[in-house]
Amino acid sequence: MKKVTVNTSTPYDILIERGLIDKSGELIRSVTGAKKACVITDSNVGAIYAERVNASLERAGFETALFAFPAGESEKRLDTVASMLSFMADFRMTRGDIVVALGGGVTGDMAGFAAAVYMRGVSFVQIPTSLLAQVDSSVGGKTGVDIPQGKNLVGAFHQPILVIIDPDTLETLSERFLRDGMGEVIKYGCIKDAALFRTLENENAFDIIEDIIETCVCIKRDVVDRDEKERGERMLLNFGHTLGHSLEKLYNFEGLTHGEAVAIGMVMLALAGEQAALTEKGTAERIKSLCERYGLPTSDPASSGELSELCKSDKKSGGDSVNLVLLKRIGESFIRKTPFSELESFIEPRDQ
Repeated sequence: MKKVTVNTSTPYDILIERGLIDKSGELIRSVTGAKKACVITDSNVGAIYAERVNASLERAGFETALFAFPAGESEKRLDTVASMLSFMADFRMTRGDIVVALGGGVTGDMAGFAAAVYMRGVSFVQIPTSLLAQVDSSVGGKTGVDIPQGKNLVGAFHQPILVIIDPDTLETLSERFLRDGMGEVIKYGCIKDAALFRTLENENAFDIIEDIIETCVCIKRDVVDRDEKERGERMLLNFGHTLGHSLEKLYNFEGLTHGEAVAIGMVMLALAGEQAALTEKGTAERIKSLCERYGLPTSDPASSGELSELCKSDKKSGGDSVNLVLLKRIGESFIRKTPFSELESFIEPRDQ
């Protein structure tokens, strides 16, 4: 079993091994004395894994209850979380009980947020079942929901007490959502690890997926350890996300998956950096080629004006500017504060 320890204000372990989902109860019991466990999942994941996780929890002595919501980013709303909280109250959960988030990034974000605010905070465990959640969103304690004005604008930092990653769950993903997670994997190579990027270029990531997951988790662990509340270095993890979130909002969170939108955003920002002589020439083409290799889109018909306007509601904006994550070269990233008055022209593609 691979184990990665996150040393935030509340330290916890990330465990990676095939077959862990059926051992989740005993693993969770080893870190909590809770009596009740509320499993939160979506309708797709729940139909496949909820019975197995519930059975494992019950074998470990937990009283369990299952809350399943309709699958999809469009459900990532405050009223869905309100329903979770009512369910938890009806289950008579106490501050000593736990929430178990079983699913992808949407589930983890919402279940974590519900755990953060129920009784002013109860413990929760992440069991991510999508590649995107396994390499990124299940680690670091970011929780939250979307509102009409933008993505993840309401939320809290609330660290899990354990993350259980079973790569076998990836076998039940559709090809599109498996490739969706590669958007975040490629991001880690772009911002912090040129060797990872070369590995993705030269090998099939899905043939070595356990190693890829561990590498990404370790990169995020190191960043989060140094900057838990995203006051500096952790912003680098948002490479491609500012424009990606704008694209998601433009299509009402239905036209593009998160990883697809991030892929487009990464290519756009690498090209913008090259145009401004901030990024090494050829970087955008390497990112574009790698994204295409893993079946991700690299462009969108949305105009620079539309995207720059939508960026104004991004969490990383501040007053009249936004913090853009750019690359010096593959594996090296930095933050550039960009005035909104210059953003449209900065990201507008020009003849080289």
